[in-house]
Amino acid sequence: MTDIVVGLGEILWDIFPERKVLGGAPANFAYHVSQFGFNGYAVSAIGDDLLGKEILENLEQKGLNYLIDKTAYPTGTVQVTLEKDGIPHYKILENVAWDNIPFTERTENLAKNTRTACFGSLAQRNDVSRTTIRKYLEAMPKDSLKIFDINLRQNFYSKELIHESLKLANMLKINDEEILVVADLYGWSGEEQDICKRLLNEYKLDIIILTKGTEGSFVFTPRQTSSLPTPKVHVADTVGAGDSFTAAFVAAYMHGERIEDAHRLAVEVSAYVCQQHGAMPKLPDSHLELFRK
Repeated sequence: MTDIVVGLGEILWDIFPERKVLGGAPANFAYHVSQFGFNGYAVSAIGDDLLGKEILENLEQKGLNYLIDKTAYPTGTVQVTLEKDGIPHYKILENVAWDNIPFTERTENLAKNTRTACFGSLAQRNDVSRTTIRKYLEAMPKDSLKIFDINLRQNFYSKELIHESLKLANMLKINDEEILVVADLYGWSGEEQDICKRLLNEYKLDIIILTKGTEGSFVFTPRQTSSLPTPKVHVADTVGAGDSFTAAFVAAYMHGERIEDAHRLAVEVSAYVCQQHGAMPKLPDSHLELFRK
């Protein structure tokens, strides 16, 4: 199988009060995976407008592969405001290009050669993109890795959407706020770890990653649990930190590293990203040495 790793879903501009930054969880994931030497692709859609053109120029500058169709809808934007601790709040524009990602012959061909894909709930809020995402996942090879980075935003999710996505996935990435929402939707009680283990068993997942901000993170498999603290760092903003965590973990896991070692790299990488502005900073060589042997 090839080393093609795809971020499938939204690509957009995060609009801060003083600047705009390229973002969207799948694109962030694809960019960070590509830094570890994998053939990262962003699969999404843009508008035939200046913001769309700037996205393609930005991806070219970053050296990230993409399959991004132009649509009759405007390029996506998100208004981002930061609290004093760097935690972002989002206002996400609706009925935009990434809500209308087409499933084309080129898309299907890429899916058939994709080793790993990461997708979320947000880009499934619209029928067009939801259909494309599910067709893409179904077209991937049977032994491929499908990561559901749940990424709950505003009211753009439902129990049915989460349930159907988990059935398609073999890995789940979730944070401490999202696990409580999922538990409430399912009517489940218990501690966060209990909920994760129940999801692991009920959906026959291989791995669940649970991030808890400054309170650490966990990786659950059917056979083991890895737990690590979060390093204390000066936070610039946390936009994209979770995406870099997922990307670093997946890169190490695909490289054949042990779960605990993949987890450790993910913690270190996400801590570094928290110290930078924007979701796609260039990672230092110290985080990439393992992949250059």
